[in-house]
Amino acid sequence: MTEQASLSAADLGDVEWRKSSYSGGGESQCVEVADLSPNGSNKIAVRDSKRPAGLVLMLSASAYTTFINVAAAGEG
Repeated sequence: MTEQASLSAADLGDVEWRKSSYSGGGESQCVEVADLSPNGSNKIAVRDSKRPAGLVLMLSASAYTTFINVAAAGEG
């Protein structure tokens, strides 16, 4: 079994979160993203806006694009 580290939004420090344009229209389906490339990382952080201090999903920019394309196509 491999050990996985948990990362919370607070661990990222002062990053600019924005509501994803892929979020649903209602308040119950808000996803926020933060582009971490200005900090020298080629990562996109994703969090649930209802749990802003909760865990984040970290993806490379290319993995984020794949994630969005698969979700939009309804393949997931």
